[in-house]
Amino acid sequence: MLLNISRLCIQYPGRASPAVANVSLGLRAGDLGVLIGPSGCGKTTVLRAVAGLERAAGGTIHLGGELVSSAAVHLAPENRRIGMVFQDYALFPHLDVEHNVGFGIHRLPAQEREARVSEVLSLVGLLESRHRYPHELSGGQQQRVALARALAPRPRLLLLDEPFSSLDVELRERLSHELRAILKAAQATALFVTHDQFEAFAMGDVIGVMHEGSLQQWDDAYSLYHRPATRFVAEFIGHGVFAPATISQHGESVVVQTALGDLVNVQECPLPSAYPKGVCDILLRADDIVHDDTAPVKAEVMRKAFRGSEFLYTLRLRDGQTLLAHVPSHHDHKIGEWIGIRADVDHLVTFAQK
Repeated sequence: MLLNISRLCIQYPGRASPAVANVSLGLRAGDLGVLIGPSGCGKTTVLRAVAGLERAAGGTIHLGGELVSSAAVHLAPENRRIGMVFQDYALFPHLDVEHNVGFGIHRLPAQEREARVSEVLSLVGLLESRHRYPHELSGGQQQRVALARALAPRPRLLLLDEPFSSLDVELRERLSHELRAILKAAQATALFVTHDQFEAFAMGDVIGVMHEGSLQQWDDAYSLYHRPATRFVAEFIGHGVFAPATISQHGESVVVQTALGDLVNVQECPLPSAYPKGVCDILLRADDIVHDDTAPVKAEVMRKAFRGSEFLYTLRLRDGQTLLAHVPSHHDHKIGEWIGIRADVDHLVTFAQK
């Protein structure tokens, strides 16, 4: 592992609980890791600790096999060979692109510095803009200049703290794919912080979900979505709700009884013995609920959000249970209308009832 964090704790003076508690993760050379979670969950604090901007109260951080942080050891940020891209890019307005990118490698011989600046500007597609100034560039171009500047000194790890936060949604989605391609082409190792799931999925080889200073799960996107380790991860990733269910054995088959009817032939379904009397909560995501006018179960449309090709409907069953459903946008039902729905679940995610 290029980056190895083990049981990291960060404690701020005057606060009863730690800002980060027992966080452990590993990032291999060439991989892109993402930390995601709601505001105040500790993801940026972890990033700052890796950079050397926060001291560890406990645990360790190893970088390239070198101990850089512990309760007793703190390697200065400038000695960690880490590059950073900040939310506001922090470009020098009085320097053109070329001199912004070359700022961190000014000690190199002039010819070598010029060659490296040209190399990274070519990598981010801004070679022809080398003599322009930051105010002459778009937000996306400024972000790529900041990235080129961070890559120029050949850091062993790159840290990015919500670099798209000041950009509009459409541009953020496009740039997240571009940034991944650039970092892969540069064979860079990076740790990225965001609160946006789409950015996380677009960027990350491995993604960590944080909540209240704790790392809930460190995994690939597919596993986070289909095999969430905690209820928080299950609720945070994607659109879904928990619904009561009872798992029972019928001969050689396992049946899951729900308010939407019995679910059968479900993959990776736990046995009834996994929960007392088989009673549990199941995760029903919006794409598990199918609009079907012929279905015996009806639900009232409480809210709807237009998403272009589909609506995200918030539905309520007669017993008060709330569900979410993705419905093609040509099915434009009114608020208060009752529609038929059924569950189409092939992968069951279950947790003990609260």
